[in-house]
Amino acid sequence: MKTFSAKPADVEHKWVVIDAEGAVVGRLAAYIATRLRGKHRPDFTPHTDCGDHVVVINADKVIFTGNKYEDKRYYRHTGHPGGIKETSPRKLIEGKFPERVLENAVKRMLPKESPLARTQFGKLRVYAGPEHKHEAQQPEVVDFKSLNTKNVRSA
Repeated sequence: MKTFSAKPADVEHKWVVIDAEGAVVGRLAAYIATRLRGKHRPDFTPHTDCGDHVVVINADKVIFTGNKYEDKRYYRHTGHPGGIKETSPRKLIEGKFPERVLENAVKRMLPKESPLARTQFGKLRVYAGPEHKHEAQQPEVVDFKSLNTKNVRSA
């Protein structure tokens, strides 16, 4: 037996569209991170970019479970002394760029700051509304909500 190692030239990247309306953020982000890395493939190689291009629509309609919509906090630092800033998912979703909630969740699930991680994260396109401009790539539609009953928040 020989260990198979995928070469970048041999990998075929597919395009996938996911509708995020009503989906739970953490579960959706974990699924997207798996697709971006290529871990769903039998020929996964950790040092090669073998993931798919992922297009997410309706990112402004994602759902948090429990009280996370109000209580969860995101922290960032400006770089200056005492420059810690905090915000909540409610402020981000109701703000100017609601897609950043999902982008940050996915980015934090990918490998930390490496050229490979930046390449993989660059294959993620998140849109707040139902329209996207990647029809020419003939993306495959993935019904994320029907994969597991926990992927959608029940009322």
